[in-house]
Amino acid sequence: MDRRALLGLAAVAVTAKPAAASSGGGSAPALPSYTRLPTVTANMRRPGGQMGVMTVEVGVDTPDAALRTRVAQSAPRLRAAYAAVVQEAATVLLPGAPPDLERLVAQLQAATDRTLGRRGARLLIGTVLVV
Repeated sequence: MDRRALLGLAAVAVTAKPAAASSGGGSAPALPSYTRLPTVTANMRRPGGQMGVMTVEVGVDTPDAALRTRVAQSAPRLRAAYAAVVQEAATVLLPGAPPDLERLVAQLQAATDRTLGRRGARLLIGTVLVV
């Protein structure tokens, strides 16, 4: 099968799903409490002195609707705070050593609380990749 045709079918299926979901019964769908943020990257040293990259997928779970709005409004500030934390973690990471995920999550959660000005939003971490 032609891959371009397959991609075209996938694009039609993806764009058709939200329209079908929003036309059901006139009621607005409930907003999810999860907000996914762009992947955060930082430079680091690999074994042998070469440059490497550390990437971290992050999201925020916010059950409170008012705080969820604040998360959406503060997304650029959250990304900046997360970038600073990940860059620090990548800087202190020894070449060839795995990152300390417990410490990284604790620091990212503290950055979340500090940026939003209060607790209540829970940081969720996805893949942490060091290459």
